[in-house]
Amino acid sequence: MQVRISGRHIGVSDAVKQYCQDKAERLTRFYDRIQSIEVVLDGKPGQHSAELIVHVDGSDPFVANEQHADLHAAVDLVLEKVERQLTRHKERHRNRKHMPPDEGH
Repeated sequence: MQVRISGRHIGVSDAVKQYCQDKAERLTRFYDRIQSIEVVLDGKPGQHSAELIVHVDGSDPFVANEQHADLHAAVDLVLEKVERQLTRHKERHRNRKHMPPDEGH
């Protein structure tokens, strides 16, 4: 799985890149068919935003945005959003496979 980290209007330090890399790699615990992850960090004075785009097999990409004064907090919050999206997608997919056949209603 490939993780790409980029900054828009800000430079991304190695420490921040490593932090994002470690956190993003944990998403495979929630869904194992992840192909690649893009992390886009943006900074304005006093306000940071993180955008996460997760590409998976057989589905549209999952996208989440979050803003916070602290860059690390923005990354954590956006990861939580994507974790919920992946979990919900996995549950829907699993439940659809195990539904009883329709009796013609």
